[in-house]
Amino acid sequence: MIPSMELPLVFFTILSQLAIGLTLLYALRTAGPSVEPEASAKTQWIAFTGILAFSLIVSLTHLGHPLLAPRAVLNLSTAWLSWEILTFLLLVALMAATAYLGVTRGFVWLTAAAGFIALFVQGMVYSPSSFPAIHNVLPFAFFLDTAVILGAGTSAWFAPKDKQPLLRWILVGALSAGLLLFLAAPCIWLSGGTAMRLTGLAYLASPLYWAHIVLGLAVPLAVIVIARRIPSWLPILLLAGALCGRVAFYLDTIHTGVNIGGLQ
Repeated sequence: MIPSMELPLVFFTILSQLAIGLTLLYALRTAGPSVEPEASAKTQWIAFTGILAFSLIVSLTHLGHPLLAPRAVLNLSTAWLSWEILTFLLLVALMAATAYLGVTRGFVWLTAAAGFIALFVQGMVYSPSSFPAIHNVLPFAFFLDTAVILGAGTSAWFAPKDKQPLLRWILVGALSAGLLLFLAAPCIWLSGGTAMRLTGLAYLASPLYWAHIVLGLAVPLAVIVIARRIPSWLPILLLAGALCGRVAFYLDTIHTGVNIGGLQ
């Protein structure tokens, strides 16, 4: 079972990526000539801001001294974690500004770009050299795919009817890419060093990993292809699958310390 101290990080990363995915998909679906009603747009952006703000509050429960969290931004020259805190604080401020000052295309695209940057920084936080399997671009790729999947699926709840086909195609593409990415990664890790190989074996033996593959990727993809639409219940399944995958990410990625004193 995942250590309780990691649960806040599971919910923080998933909810923050949901919020970023919603902003990215909003920017894409409003890029054309059609514009959504102002009242609906404002409500959506208030919701986006609330989700991200809640994820940041949840992340504080991971800290031993939450009141000292502002000090974390003092290490910008040496720590990606400091950049993560700064970029997410700027992002939530931009989301709030977009919601309350006006949902204009300028604000929308500026916030979407900030969300993409925040996602990249978050990926860098989770690619330390002490975890060889993910000391690369994979965390960013994982997080981006999750953001697009959750964003596209959840956007179907409130996007106009004429935008549903766009969301469906984006979601089909993201689910297909996710299947390739998440199935290939453990197989590639098997050919690496000790910690990397153990990570691959841990993933392939993990029920949570396979729950993510089946419930979070394969089944939703099949449902959309067969139904030719995004059913209203599907975002719940996507979220449940993403949570399973994120718990596996924390549980099954092996630290180099596991092989201290051993041979490579």
